[in-house]
Amino acid sequence: MDDELPCLVTLSGDELREIRSATLDHYQRDARSFWAGTRDHDVSQNIEALIRHLLGPPPHTILDLGCGPGRDLAVFRDLGYVAVGLEGADEFVRMARAHSGCEVLHQDFLELDLGNERFDGVFANASLFHVPSQELPRVLGELWTALKPGGTLFSSNPHGPNREGWSGDRYGCYLDLGQWRRFMTAAAFDELEHYYRPPGQPRHLQPWLASVWRKRTR
Repeated sequence: MDDELPCLVTLSGDELREIRSATLDHYQRDARSFWAGTRDHDVSQNIEALIRHLLGPPPHTILDLGCGPGRDLAVFRDLGYVAVGLEGADEFVRMARAHSGCEVLHQDFLELDLGNERFDGVFANASLFHVPSQELPRVLGELWTALKPGGTLFSSNPHGPNREGWSGDRYGCYLDLGQWRRFMTAAAFDELEHYYRPPGQPRHLQPWLASVWRKRTR
């Protein structure tokens, strides 16, 4: 990482493996309760934010990065998109395939294998904040490669004062808008819009930072 993007925490290979294992184990262990608690969440604002910035003729192919049990994957399918999920937790993969009938890649964020220019859009809803800051430039670069020219990336992350670490048995990276912009622009993405969620609340009651980005030619 260059001097403009200092990682918040320097991690060893063993620490990265622990982060990956513990975070995935958390979701694996709580898969059923997670589904019960999130299946009715309304993220239509986020889905619409990605859709309105897609370029090129349909059908568009959308990667739901960290699709969980497949709630949003099924929405994209029902809207007529070619929807592909990606999940690292075994139980979520099984649930997402059953719920959506879509292709679901069994991969975790630190070991992506997405190929080149397959997707028109990436929907990263409440997922990329689990990537440690020292790994984020590489992961964003892999998503850049997986997007078609002019492709669109949506992200929604819990924002914070540029800190990262453990929250229980999950690892998270909580960046403010300025730092998130620096990571995204360094990875050759141009900002299209951003907003805070949930809508209609004062800022201190809006823990989520949503943003939409266009793949830039390097």
